[in-house]
Amino acid sequence: QVQLVESGGGLVQAGGSLRLSCAASGRTFSSSAMGWFRQAPGKERERVAAISRSGGGTVYADSVKGRFTISRDNVKNTVNLQMNSLKPEDTAVYYCAARESPGIARTPGAYDYWGQGTQVTVSA
Repeated sequence: QVQLVESGGGLVQAGGSLRLSCAASGRTFSSSAMGWFRQAPGKERERVAAISRSGGGTVYADSVKGRFTISRDNVKNTVNLQMNSLKPEDTAVYYCAARESPGIARTPGAYDYWGQGTQVTVSA
């Protein structure tokens, strides 16, 4: 079992930055691939970024490449999402997710545990 709690969301102007954090509890964090997803009103949940259990592998959605960075600390049991050069279209609820597998996956259904979400709003 893994429990996930996100923090760091808020309101920011376009061009600004936010850093999301996800604190994980449970024995299996270091063996879990992790992902950040987002869901805007009326849209499907989409993967923003994901990281392998070791942190050596990362993937990003095309829309955030070069602006967002995912990282993890397997000692502190945290996974972070640094978001720079934010755009209004980044506005969404952001979710942290964990898999009971070491490999990265794209679809929400491949993740076993979810946080409650944190709102990110980017004003124009």
